[in-house]
Amino acid sequence: MTETAAAGTEGFEDFEDFEPDEHVRFARYRRAFAEVAPEEAADLAARVLTDPEPSMASCAVCEYLNRRAAELLTEPGFPAWHRELATVVAADPYATRRLRDWALLRTITLGEPWEESQLLAAENWLQGRLAEESSAPAVLDILADRGRTRRTRNISASRLRHLR
Repeated sequence: MTETAAAGTEGFEDFEDFEPDEHVRFARYRRAFAEVAPEEAADLAARVLTDPEPSMASCAVCEYLNRRAAELLTEPGFPAWHRELATVVAADPYATRRLRDWALLRTITLGEPWEESQLLAAENWLQGRLAEESSAPAVLDILADRGRTRRTRNISASRLRHLR
């Protein structure tokens, strides 16, 4: 871990000796993720996920995943980054789903093959984002018919009408 990132997680080596309020830890984790070198982010995520408050730790890691995945979405480095982080977050269902959804967004964005079942299993945030941003008729057609929320279905149907 870089010196900067280590400074953001100082005192977390032994949770029994140092357990500040979870809001304080969350702020420190956010700062550490903002400053960590890309090659050390997986190690930081692994450390954060050992926090005694799993939901808070998962949120901190997912915030990093969202930022970094958005930066790498169409870049050649995304697959390697995804593989590395998938291993790290494998025991955390929320982070695993988030990473899976980012991989699906990349696939759809790049026009690569995807399965309808993947889109229907995607979390609300991804279905909503695709409803608002995708110009792929196949995506919008599925979401207009079977998107998880009424809002997603309505937006998809409206955008589909405008595309035709």
